[in-house]
Amino acid sequence: MRKIKRRTAFLAAVMTVAMAVSGCGSSTTGTAEVSNQGGENGYQTTYGSKQFDNVTLTVELFDRSNAPQGTTVIDNRWVKYAQEEMKKVGINLEFVAVPRAEEITKIQTMMAAGTAPDIVMTYTRSIAEDYFNQGGTYDLSSYVDGAEQAQNLKAYLGDDVLNVSRDKDNNLWAISARRASATKNNLFIRKDWLDKLGMEIPTTTDELYDVLLAFKDNNPEGRTDVVPYFSVTIGEETADRVDVLSTSFMTSIMDDHEFNIKSVFPVYADEGYGDYLKYLNKLYNEGMINQEYYTSNDYAQMLSESVVNGRVGVFEFNVNGNVDALRGGLLQNLKANNPEADIVSIPPLKSNHDGEIYNILYAQNGAYLIVPKTCKNPEAAVTYMDWLATNEGGFALYHGFEGEHYELEDGVPIVIDADYNALDKDWIRHDMFIVGNQGYFFTEEDFVKSASKEIPDYEEYVFENYKNAIAGNAKNTTAYTSPAQSENITDIQLVVDEYLVKCITCKPEEFDDMLQAYKTALANAGMEEVIKERTEYYNALR
Repeated sequence: MRKIKRRTAFLAAVMTVAMAVSGCGSSTTGTAEVSNQGGENGYQTTYGSKQFDNVTLTVELFDRSNAPQGTTVIDNRWVKYAQEEMKKVGINLEFVAVPRAEEITKIQTMMAAGTAPDIVMTYTRSIAEDYFNQGGTYDLSSYVDGAEQAQNLKAYLGDDVLNVSRDKDNNLWAISARRASATKNNLFIRKDWLDKLGMEIPTTTDELYDVLLAFKDNNPEGRTDVVPYFSVTIGEETADRVDVLSTSFMTSIMDDHEFNIKSVFPVYADEGYGDYLKYLNKLYNEGMINQEYYTSNDYAQMLSESVVNGRVGVFEFNVNGNVDALRGGLLQNLKANNPEADIVSIPPLKSNHDGEIYNILYAQNGAYLIVPKTCKNPEAAVTYMDWLATNEGGFALYHGFEGEHYELEDGVPIVIDADYNALDKDWIRHDMFIVGNQGYFFTEEDFVKSASKEIPDYEEYVFENYKNAIAGNAKNTTAYTSPAQSENITDIQLVVDEYLVKCITCKPEEFDDMLQAYKTALANAGMEEVIKERTEYYNALR
C-alpha cells in the first residue's frame, strides 16, 4: 500500500561506495594554475582580476522540464549570456542538466563515475559535508580567503552566510548560497469556506480542529463528490521536521538553546512533537487528512491538483505558495474554476504551552555549492561564483535588464511585464543564480517589494504572506550537522521511512506504542549520540 521514500537513505548508503569507486580520496591540494599575483595562496578569484587560458568549467543546472518552446535548459538566452561573460576572462562555461527531482541520485552516480560537474549544487547539508569529510571535494578556503580574492562573492554573501560551511579547522567545504529572505512556510486556508460557514480564522490547534471538522461535515464547496481535508505535508518529507503547525506543540521552541539542540528529528528529543503526530493521527482517523496522502511521490503536484479541484481546506506550503506562479499559481488556477474562491495565509497558531506564536525560518543560507576533486581548476570555479555575485552576473541572470524586464524604484527592480518575464527568464533564473536564493537583494524589505510586483492583482497577498511568515517569535532552523548525524544518516532515515507514516495512520489506540517504538528505533540508529554532540556544540556557543 505504501510508497516508502527511501531516497536519502539509499543515497547515503551509496555515498561511501561512490567515494571508493571514484577515487576521490586524494590530497586536498588544488590543481588550479597558480599566479604570481593575487591572494596569499597565489590565486586570483575576483572576476576580471585574472585572464585564464581557455579553461573549461562545467556547472550543474537543475532541469525542471519547463523550458519554453524552442529552447532547452542548457541552450537559451541566459546560458549564452553567462557563457559570453565568462569567455571574457578565458573560461569556457558548460552546463550539465540534472533533473531537479533526481538531483541527488544523478550527482551520486556522476561522483561515483568521476564525471560530476566542476560545481555541484545540493540543498542537503549532510551530503555536501560528507563528500568533503571523505575527501571527495575541495577545501575552498584557499580560493576565497584573502583580501583580494572572491571580493564580490564575499561582499554579497557576508561572513555569517559564508561561514556556515566552514568547519572548526577553518576548512571551507562549500560555498553557501545567500537567501534574499529566510521566510519558510505558511498555513493557508480557504477563506471563502470560512465565510460561508460564518467561522473565524483559527488561532489555536483546537480551533483548527473545529474548522476542519466543519469543512468535512458541511462541505462548503457544495459538492458531493469530494471530501475537503487538511493536506498534511509531513508524510511527503524525507524526515520528520519542524514545520509551522508543529511549533504549536513543541516544547523546545520556547527556548533558543533547547530548540537548536532538539530541532533535528524532533520526534526523538522534543517532548511535544509526539503530541503533534498524535494530532495528525486524530485528523487522519477522523477523515480530515487524505487517506492516501502517503502514496504521492510528488507532494507539490498532489497539493496543486487537490487545491485546484477544491479538495483542500487547509494546507502548509511555501511562504508565498498560494499565489506564486513558480509553485503553480494555486489561487489563480482555483479562481479559473471558481471565481469566488479565496486562499489566504494565516499567522502560526498559538502554542499549546504558553499561548505565544512561534515561527520557523530557514537557516540564513540556502543551497550548498561544492567543487569535486575531479575539477581541474577550482580557481576558475570560484571565479564563476564570484561573477554570479555581481550586478552584471547574478543580478542580471535573476532580474534581467533594465528597461526590458524591470525599472528601478528607489534602487529596487520592479517588474515591467510579469508575463513576458515568466516566459523569457523566470523559468530558469532561480537555477542560474546559484549563489543566491530568491533574488539578488541585500534587504528583505526590497525583496518583498519587488516580489509583490511580479504577481499582478495579488500584491496584497504577497505582502500578507511574508508578514505572516515572520509573525511572532521567529527562529532560524539550524544549519549545524553533528558528525554522528552524518555517520548514521542511513540508519536514521530508514527508521523515519518506516515509522513516520505509521504514527500518523495507525489506529488511535496503537499510537502511544507506535511512537515509543519510533523513538526506540531512532535511539538504536544513533540519535542519542546526535543529541549529545548537538548539546556539546551549542553549549560551547553559550
